[in-house]
Amino acid sequence: MSIRTITDKATYLTFHLGNEIFAVNVLKIREVLELTRITNVPKMPDFVMGVINVRGSIVPVVDLKQIFGMQSTENTINTCIVVIEVPIENNIITIGCLADSVEEVINLDPDQIDAAPHIGTSVDTEFIKGIGKKADSFIIVLDIESVFSGHEINMVDNSIETIQK
Repeated sequence: MSIRTITDKATYLTFHLGNEIFAVNVLKIREVLELTRITNVPKMPDFVMGVINVRGSIVPVVDLKQIFGMQSTENTINTCIVVIEVPIENNIITIGCLADSVEEVINLDPDQIDAAPHIGTSVDTEFIKGIGKKADSFIIVLDIESVFSGHEINMVDNSIETIQK
């Protein structure tokens, strides 16, 4: 993903996954929920923790840390669910993402965001729009559509449709 895709000042929700700070454009965020009971659904991919009820809708909850190859999210007092809306194949899909904690809402200018570094072929940076800088911290700006564009998320979407019928 090229940094040239970020041309305007934008507002981001920042959250922690492990020791790292990630950001998603607030236009993709539906809400942030306290951790609630997640109902396990059999035969889902490992990164899918289950489903929750959000105002009468069944919403799958995924562990972003597992998607990114990190250690699973542990439930703490700060663990929350960031509910996002992602366009997938002409539909808007609502997905809950576990986060270790939510930090803040920030504005970033394009000159505060650098292109994702090319680390080699073993690390997939396709889902990273860029690396933001704020004070002494780096913020990984996610291209959330790329995170949820693969075969796995289509499996989740199809499974949720089956549950809803």
